[in-house]
Amino acid sequence: MALPPAFLEALAAFPADLPSTDAADLARYGTDWTKVYTPNASLLLRPRTTDDVSRLLKLCHIHRVGVVPSGGRTGLAGGAVAMNGEVVLSLERMRAMHPVDPLGQTVRVQAGAVTEAVHQHVAEQGLFWPVDFASKGSSQVGGNIATNAGGIRVIRYGLTRQWVLGLQVVTPTGLVLELNGALEKNNTGVDLRQLFIGSEGILGVITEATLKLTRLPEKVDVFLFAVDSLQGVLRLFEAARQGPFTVMAFEFFTDKCSARLEKHRGLRPPFEQPSSHYVVLEVEQAKPGALDAWLSMLFEKGLVTDGTLAADLGQAKALWTLREGISESLSATGLPHKNDIALPISRLSAFCVELEALLAERYADWELCLFGHIGDGNLHVNIMKPEALSKAEFLERTHEVDRDVFAVVQAHAGSVSAEHGIGLLKKPWLGYTRSPTELGIMRQLKAVLDPHGVLNPGKVL
Repeated sequence: MALPPAFLEALAAFPADLPSTDAADLARYGTDWTKVYTPNASLLLRPRTTDDVSRLLKLCHIHRVGVVPSGGRTGLAGGAVAMNGEVVLSLERMRAMHPVDPLGQTVRVQAGAVTEAVHQHVAEQGLFWPVDFASKGSSQVGGNIATNAGGIRVIRYGLTRQWVLGLQVVTPTGLVLELNGALEKNNTGVDLRQLFIGSEGILGVITEATLKLTRLPEKVDVFLFAVDSLQGVLRLFEAARQGPFTVMAFEFFTDKCSARLEKHRGLRPPFEQPSSHYVVLEVEQAKPGALDAWLSMLFEKGLVTDGTLAADLGQAKALWTLREGISESLSATGLPHKNDIALPISRLSAFCVELEALLAERYADWELCLFGHIGDGNLHVNIMKPEALSKAEFLERTHEVDRDVFAVVQAHAGSVSAEHGIGLLKKPWLGYTRSPTELGIMRQLKAVLDPHGVLNPGKVL
């Protein structure tokens, strides 16, 4: 798509290194971790300040130029893909992190700050921003907030929105909003900040955020258990809920995931006998005597078939790699079709029975790699493309899988997207979770804030 000459002329007022039409840049910044869509961006813009972002969005609004906000591009729903000649607005140069406020336990950062860098920055004060996941080394704060990212410790700390006090946001028309600042309490009407958290960049571009922090966990233990079935994973979760500790994370993965990880990185669970399912359990402040009794109970009741406890930080990281390395390994060793679903905790068991029956009956020939944050009701259902199928044939067949799986999700009052968002990939299925009335209100909000529909066009709605 050719950009308007007047728009290109107006860019001359910005620093010369702000725009790029380099083909490699457009291919790199025009996509995310999904492999479904072919990027086709017209221009890359890399601002350094909120004022830059404001002026750029105002230009896009005036000249009706579609613009796709871009963070670390680690999303898995096509939310950061520019496939119709849009301009890509990357926040990667906006990485400043202000000094930590140890009394208020807050820190203000620019949207391009990398998640892991924020962790390291606040750890110097003994504090922690508990938004944590496998892509923390490349994901950015703005993207985390825009997608209301989940991760491995949602069971303990909740989603990203629980840890954002204030936002600086630029609307599609170029207005700059300062929302809530560093206030813990602010009961003055509609909380506009929450409109932008989780909105996937269709309502505004987040440029800075004041993050709420907490103390670093004190004594943390990490276990890996072998379990004989998905129902066994759920039984172990029930036992963990009643254990003599605070559950920080409860993650599972199957032997198919483990096999892909071993193929990609040469890593495997440290047990003599293989198992069909594995669980990583992280707990805080376990009581030693009571913990020993709890572990003995697991084996006596047959809830686990094997297990190991990390003896030090290095072993803990190694156990976590068995879980956190899965998504990368699936993409590196094949083409996965990803479903990211959530169920009420109380309906997980019944749902899993129906899901396993459906997949066994209708899709027995697929390689299914199941893993996820089952402690917060989130399952990742990954279907690997068979070598005999073309990409187009595979995507067509997985569309049928989605329909059947989401029908079961809907019947159990679940969500078609737990943490990856809607983007392009899940847009056809949004109505399985959100009502027509809700969708109508979302469209009205979009029309008010983005009357020309230039910001992240075609995503979500």
